[in-house]
Amino acid sequence: MYSSNPSSTEQYSHAPPPFAQATVTGVPMNSTSQYHENSQQASFQAPVPWSSGLYDCCHDVSNCCLTCWCPCITFGRIADIVDKGSKTTGFSEVVYALIANLIGCGCLYSYPYRTKIRQQYMLEERPCGDCLVHFCCEPCALCQEYRELEARGFDMTIGWKGNVEQRTGGAMATTAPVFQGSMNR
Repeated sequence: MYSSNPSSTEQYSHAPPPFAQATVTGVPMNSTSQYHENSQQASFQAPVPWSSGLYDCCHDVSNCCLTCWCPCITFGRIADIVDKGSKTTGFSEVVYALIANLIGCGCLYSYPYRTKIRQQYMLEERPCGDCLVHFCCEPCALCQEYRELEARGFDMTIGWKGNVEQRTGGAMATTAPVFQGSMNR
């Protein structure tokens, strides 16, 4: 079962023995804690700045006007891309419009999407916290998020599925697959 070849044990001589004798100190030892700390430090990256500023709304006048008069459409497009198509654009638009019109504070629904965008793209939390940015200047925050996703290569008008089809050359199935043969008894 085990090789009696001495060269095979020499090959793994740098590895510690599986049950090494440790000094008894009364403090629990965790052999993975050092590895865990090192892996966290290695995976940390400094946040990068947004592709445009919060008040650069006039760089995209058509989106600025759309967001000013109907922010639910801008938010629905953002939510569709951020959620990777798991919710339809229309669903997000309706929920946002209901919250904005009934409570008067659509930012309660939209600010978590700013957090998701920041986490997905390692963006800075600037100029202040996500909730405060949306609460103080909802239209500017939505325009900045929209511009950021466009700068990342998304065509916001066609949604998540349209972007996936465009990038894969239409490889997404538009019809159900056809199977040969039939069920027999």
